[in-house]
Amino acid sequence: MKQKFYGGVHPAEHKEATEHKPIQLLANAPAQVVIPMSMHIGAPCKPVVQKGDEVMIGQMIGETAGLGAPIHASVSGKVVAVEPRPGTGGVPTLSVVIENDFKNTLSPDCKPRDNVDSLSAQEIIDIIRDAGCTGMGGAGFPTHVKISSAVGKADTIIINGAECEPYITADHRLMLEQGEKIIGGARFIMKALQLPHATIGIEDNKMDAVNHLKELVGDAKDITVEALHTRYPQGAEKQLIQAITGREVPPGKLPADVGCCVFNAATTAAIYDAVALGLPVYQRAITITGGAVKNPVNLIAPVGTPFSHLIEEAGGFDGTPARVISGGPMMGFAQYDLSVTMGKASNCILCLSKDEMPKTSPNPTCIRCARCVNVCPMHLTPLFMNMYAKARRWSETEELRLMDCMECGSCQYICPARIPLVQQFRTAKFAIRQQAAKK
Repeated sequence: MKQKFYGGVHPAEHKEATEHKPIQLLANAPAQVVIPMSMHIGAPCKPVVQKGDEVMIGQMIGETAGLGAPIHASVSGKVVAVEPRPGTGGVPTLSVVIENDFKNTLSPDCKPRDNVDSLSAQEIIDIIRDAGCTGMGGAGFPTHVKISSAVGKADTIIINGAECEPYITADHRLMLEQGEKIIGGARFIMKALQLPHATIGIEDNKMDAVNHLKELVGDAKDITVEALHTRYPQGAEKQLIQAITGREVPPGKLPADVGCCVFNAATTAAIYDAVALGLPVYQRAITITGGAVKNPVNLIAPVGTPFSHLIEEAGGFDGTPARVISGGPMMGFAQYDLSVTMGKASNCILCLSKDEMPKTSPNPTCIRCARCVNVCPMHLTPLFMNMYAKARRWSETEELRLMDCMECGSCQYICPARIPLVQQFRTAKFAIRQQAAKK
């Protein structure tokens, strides 16, 4: 490790409820899945099925319309609706609703490849595109676009196994249970980018995963498994790049601009499934946890499974939850409707009890302690960004590089005044985007 990234915090990990629990199959498959047509950065997919159509697992049901990744059926059965449904981001999203026939009929296109060693770099990229691979740990950037744009620019491949946010353990279990897929997927990425080496970065609170992957790599020199000092938000790609390579991604630039290309561990395993097994992204590992569920678990579930169904798989609520979050406590989004469904990037459903809720203040007032400045990993000044945002002075807020804020929540976590900084910045970003659209 060349150096630590700037800023960051050490929140309580709260991973003990699920970190030693193997990933389980659903005890009961969902009777219906609601598959959003927007699970990636870019334009929503265009549905290619309609009400009444019969579909099979792995069949494409949404084709790209510009930047994006295709979407596939996660169960076999009948399409009963193509309509807007509630989304985890709080906005209704056009979705394909499939009634499960419980036959688990797999599309004939989903079959292992015999010629993986002879595939060219471009063929691998095309397979990744057709399988609908996206970033499965964050914003959902289309993987084939990331690879294509980095060809000839990147000299370093990093596999992100940090999983730094509290409570979440889905990637940890994936590295322990499907490490062969992560190693194999990394080698497919190396071939696609025509690079000879990759580094897998894992925080040192998951040494069992570090040691397991090192054993799988063995004496091979093409992959290095590196243990990283545990600190949030190490899983953010710019911070991970700095921790592993010492390079800093300048404001407004991308990892490829400093010669790096970063892939989440779950995405890497999905790439192996796509290239070697011929399987598109139709299911994923997800952690259901928090003090408000009876039996926290790691599950593998079809994309489009309702949150309510997944919570029932975890034994249901233990009392009344104070908050249900899609994602982790630092960057997740609180949900108002449990009919929302998991997408490709859904790695956790966090059900917080009243005792786990962060403390709040009825009248939060900044005391100018500057702790938020000290912990911001993007070198921003949250106290001044908040001051201008509260005054609705959008141009000054933008000049302070608000749009570089990745909403990691480090500033809000450390704030002694309990100011809801992340919510303030999200509101300000929305206003600035609206203003730009009008211009």
